[in-house]
Amino acid sequence: WPLANSSARRAGTAGSNWSASGEGVGWLVCLSESRLNGAGGGRRCGSRMRLRSGVFASSCLLVEVLGVALFLRGFFPVPVRSLPRREVRGDLPAEPAPPGTGMVSNWTKIPPPLFKKVVIVLIDALRDDFVFGPKGKQFMPYTKQVIEKGTSYSFIAEAKPPTVTMPRIKALMTGSIPGFIDVIMNLNSPALLDDNLIWQAKTAGKRIIFYGDDTWVKLFPKHFVEYDGTTSFFVSDFTEVDDNVTRHLDRVLKREDWDLLILHYLGLDHIGHVTGPNSPLVGTKLREMDNILKKIHISLLSKEEASLPNLLVVCGDHGMSETGSHGGSSAGEVHTPLLFISSAFEKRSGPLTQPELVQQTDLASTLAVGLGLPISRNSVGNLILPVVGGRTMREQLRFVHLNGFQLSRLLQENTPAYEKDPGYEHFKIAEKSHANWIKLYLEGNNSEILLNLGKKVLKQYLEALKTLSSSLSKQVAQYDVYSMMVGTVIIMEVLLLLLLSIPKALSSRAEFEVPLSPPLFSLLFYLVCLMLCAVHVIVCTSAESLCYFCSMSWFTAVGVMMLISALMCGILSATAKIFDSSRLPVK
Repeated sequence: WPLANSSARRAGTAGSNWSASGEGVGWLVCLSESRLNGAGGGRRCGSRMRLRSGVFASSCLLVEVLGVALFLRGFFPVPVRSLPRREVRGDLPAEPAPPGTGMVSNWTKIPPPLFKKVVIVLIDALRDDFVFGPKGKQFMPYTKQVIEKGTSYSFIAEAKPPTVTMPRIKALMTGSIPGFIDVIMNLNSPALLDDNLIWQAKTAGKRIIFYGDDTWVKLFPKHFVEYDGTTSFFVSDFTEVDDNVTRHLDRVLKREDWDLLILHYLGLDHIGHVTGPNSPLVGTKLREMDNILKKIHISLLSKEEASLPNLLVVCGDHGMSETGSHGGSSAGEVHTPLLFISSAFEKRSGPLTQPELVQQTDLASTLAVGLGLPISRNSVGNLILPVVGGRTMREQLRFVHLNGFQLSRLLQENTPAYEKDPGYEHFKIAEKSHANWIKLYLEGNNSEILLNLGKKVLKQYLEALKTLSSSLSKQVAQYDVYSMMVGTVIIMEVLLLLLLSIPKALSSRAEFEVPLSPPLFSLLFYLVCLMLCAVHVIVCTSAESLCYFCSMSWFTAVGVMMLISALMCGILSATAKIFDSSRLPVK
């Protein structure tokens, strides 16, 4: 950083001079040691580079973009992904091989479906207390009776933010956890390309009918044999938006040419947006929904065959806050009811207990097993065991093994050190216990020991599934703090450098020196760079989760550290120069 004496500064020749020529206005940057001009008392640079103000601003902008990109990469974690849908391998794992020789399990195919027809009734913005609380007892008497005394299983499904419709539909059908970027996509809802339950059902030849929110039609184009979409933007419409769905029911329930029926009602969500959750209109709408559920349930019971029962699923995509809105993470927004109603379940007896808390992503895995389909490869959900609790022990173990195999493979494809993950270790232990159980089973052992061992293996699998799901969910929901901090430092340094240049640029003398070369050869630069590299090594070797900045090559990481060090030294030099000046600019 060349310095000029006070007489040179008074002469207006200190540092780099502002020039206004025919070529335009630019910064004169001294890149080498300055030499004093003896005759005029001024000085000139040994080598000069004329840098236009536009080039200087563009350079700052490019560095700023780098900082913003690093910050956003840490703020919006990349979701866990498996192979693309078109590359999905069709091979499914067989049962774990029994120890010893001469014994092999021949169960290598997907288990057959557990239900003939499945009806999914999704009531938009249905809070859990609308069904399990006082409102449910008052306005949904039939549903409440089925929950308390009927053949059903009740759960509270927890939705992850953002609690808006399109990401929640993705979570329900793929079993994955969409991020906040999907809030923007919610306005457009492009076709869903990830492996999902609807695509698996269509590929298996299932006939799917849909009526309701047209978001489904946009996400799953050409998947439904029949559909009628309704728009969700007319929030003042409380009745017609649901009547357009219900008017198809009588005709469809009489038909036999479908396997999966999906109904998405929007009226309750509209009422919440306009009048709030405590409006008298909420009770009227809940009573309407109760009558619809009663009609569907009775129709399914009347058409059941002895071979396979039918299943009715009642759920919400999200809840609503105390003001009727949604999108956040309050209890009213993330907790929704999840009901499985079927004659295949045992009739409930005894006092009613608090519904168990499950994840919304668990529905995709559970419905896949119920329909005899492969579990979506990107799913992080667990099988809800009570739904298959009436099957034999061998079938239950087969179901949880398939779920565990899918989760462990997803972990392998997204975590380099997957073998050290506790969930993966628990799954391998459960597999070995499962293999021992199969050996006893194939030997014809039907004693109490086989049943108790089966229950133990089932418990091991469930623990492994819970840990695997938690590990995968953390990768989606956890911020990459280190990348965010590095990006923030770069952004603030460039911003400070620009702010320091403004007074000089606006002054009448318009003098400004860009300290490029000297900081690169200062002791401070090397000390800062060395310190940042040491911090980088410590963070990247001790971080429990994956970090994007740590995954970069060392050459790139050191380059970023040098950039941060150079910017810091440049800012300190510019600040010192301002305080060193005998007279500050007026403007």
